[in-house]
Amino acid sequence: MSHSMPLLPKLQEGLLLTIPIRAVIFANGVLSHPDTALVALRPGDLLIAADGGARLCRQLGLLPAILIGDFDSIDDAELAYFEANGSQIIRHPARKDYTDLELALRHAQSLGIRNVLVMAALGRRWDQTLANLLLPAAAELQDMTIRLVDGPQEVVLLRGGDVIDVHGKPGDTVSLVPVGGDAQGVSTEGLEYPLYAESLFFGATRGLSNALLGERASIHLGDGLLLCVLIHKDEE
Repeated sequence: MSHSMPLLPKLQEGLLLTIPIRAVIFANGVLSHPDTALVALRPGDLLIAADGGARLCRQLGLLPAILIGDFDSIDDAELAYFEANGSQIIRHPARKDYTDLELALRHAQSLGIRNVLVMAALGRRWDQTLANLLLPAAAELQDMTIRLVDGPQEVVLLRGGDVIDVHGKPGDTVSLVPVGGDAQGVSTEGLEYPLYAESLFFGATRGLSNALLGERASIHLGDGLLLCVLIHKDEE
């Protein structure tokens, strides 16, 4: 699920602005593979830290361009460090309707960015993990491609009509999980167990633990919502 990184012009209030095609957001979850996170970064990425994700950035020697949240997960000294080094600070009240990660996604969207890579979105709290996995399905974010990465695991959402390619090595695991209802018209090419315009039912497990036959597979979804999980086996 690779993405190129050209710069796109955006016309706003009479000015031609150059914006990155991808934002990389560090959430406040567990970063289980720091080296993999660094390798995934590309020149031109807009780096955003969602509250405590700023601490992960600092541990990796990264400076986020934007730090957003209610800042209940970092102290004043840490916040002052980022502000002094040029990070834009966007503070929200503690009593709010969105998680810090959703605020970060919405802010990226407001900048015209439609391609987002999210790090450290999974972790110890199951409620936060489930919510983060389902965030790409939010209707307000449907114009964005949001990919969650945790070491060898990648998660991306397909909406009805989408076709995606996944890239890896033979034997890598590919699981397809319907969310919000049944996934209709699912077709695959390049997987060990192919599907031909078939249905995957919400709450059932038929789509789990498929595998790449080669280095690429394609997945088409006719209708519904479908999480695609790619696990690179030789990185486990």
